[in-house]
Amino acid sequence: MCRVVSYYRVSTEGQGRSGLGLEAQQQAVSDLCQQRGWDIIAEFTEVESGKRDNRPQLLAAMKRAKVTGARLVIAKLDRLSRNVAFLAALQDSGAKFTAADMPEADEFTIHILAAVAQRERKLTSDRTKAALAAAKARGVKLGNPNGAAAIRRAGKGTAAALEAVRANATERATDYAETIADVRASGAGSLAAIAKELNARGIVTPRGGQWHPSSVRNLLQRLAA
Repeated sequence: MCRVVSYYRVSTEGQGRSGLGLEAQQQAVSDLCQQRGWDIIAEFTEVESGKRDNRPQLLAAMKRAKVTGARLVIAKLDRLSRNVAFLAALQDSGAKFTAADMPEADEFTIHILAAVAQRERKLTSDRTKAALAAAKARGVKLGNPNGAAAIRRAGKGTAAALEAVRANATERATDYAETIADVRASGAGSLAAIAKELNARGIVTPRGGQWHPSSVRNLLQRLAA
């Protein structure tokens, strides 16, 4: 039987408390799972505006699906298909995915949607740059008049940027902690054995690739830091 991790999102706290919109999503996912004989093993609900990319419950749902080998199921694809952060995270997670309102959509569909969303973001960026260039040509002064000094005072220099990168890498490494513990408990002791078992389980690296002894070593070093 296929195991399922379901994810729901409501836009306001009021909707989260009242169940408005949430019950319809739950019903859609439940109906699909009953039709296909799937078993829901975990449910995650996000109370968040669709305009924001910060989705801790979505990340938790993808992590659970990734480490349990379950399928991530949402009620409506159109609520998330324009969110570049969601699509990128879904691609990187390697999780199997289904939308109740478009069950025929597969991982290939997600790649297409991600490409379209990324293209739209680039076009928006290009339009913004063109508008700024036009404003500059008209004599409008752009940018921070204090230049780099303001950035340094705000604590956003090179050191801070590097620390942010390191923190992000460590945070991503913790997603694999439970899986690594389980792999070791199964008897895999060497780096090569761990890499082989991770690949056998369909677990991908943070960049979506295959595991090798060197990538396992880097992950273990992150987890031990």
